[in-house]
Amino acid sequence: MPDYSVIDQPLLLWFLFFPRNDVGPCPENAFDIRVPVEEDVSIYCRFYGQREPLPCVLYFHGNGEVICDYDNIAPLYNMMGVNLIVNDYRGYGASGGNPTFAALISDAHALFGAVSRGLERLGIRRDLWIMGRSMGSIPALELAAAYPQEIKGLIIESGFIGATRLIKNWGLPAEGIDLDSLEGECLETVRRVQIPTLVLHGERDTLVPVEEAHYLYNNLGSERKQLVIIPEADHNDILMVGFEEYMNSIREFMEL
Repeated sequence: MPDYSVIDQPLLLWFLFFPRNDVGPCPENAFDIRVPVEEDVSIYCRFYGQREPLPCVLYFHGNGEVICDYDNIAPLYNMMGVNLIVNDYRGYGASGGNPTFAALISDAHALFGAVSRGLERLGIRRDLWIMGRSMGSIPALELAAAYPQEIKGLIIESGFIGATRLIKNWGLPAEGIDLDSLEGECLETVRRVQIPTLVLHGERDTLVPVEEAHYLYNNLGSERKQLVIIPEADHNDILMVGFEEYMNSIREFMEL
């Protein structure tokens, strides 16, 4: 597990996290899950789908997003026959606390355990997949490396191997921080990912350059892996610009 505490400094956290407190009403086809991760701190997830055994995707959303942003996106997965569980981070939506990278990692393990147990208890889990978009690639990669026997596959969209890549690409203030050592730890996590992996990225991503997708893909330890670059797509319009290729890639990867 990478030691992200070295970059959990107020100035870097201010630059790297964009929490929103938006909380939308739960749609009819969904229900919310509260997962305690620390005393007086809980993370909220939203389950979209049918209460029957279907493939389930645990989804870690991008920075600046909250679970209610997926109220209109989740039905696209449901129409493919997939239950989607989208979770927030500390300080996002109705979740408590303040975001840090150390918490992003530790909370992911707590969420994975709670969601897995909940799906089993409800009898609606068949295969469990992990998906991470942008900042969500950090916890998604961590879980994929840690629980290969329990996760069917991994999908990374607009992602990167670790937050050090953002700090370097964006030229953020990090004097005195050993970014190279942390990046080496992140790289080791990526190389420990052995499960099937799909990497999706926009060709013209201006926030996370497409080179990051190639770097991630080339270092994955997975034997079965696929890289899909969506032509003309940027960071936040990748689904809209490449809708058909985006969704078909997921459908084919999950063998739906």
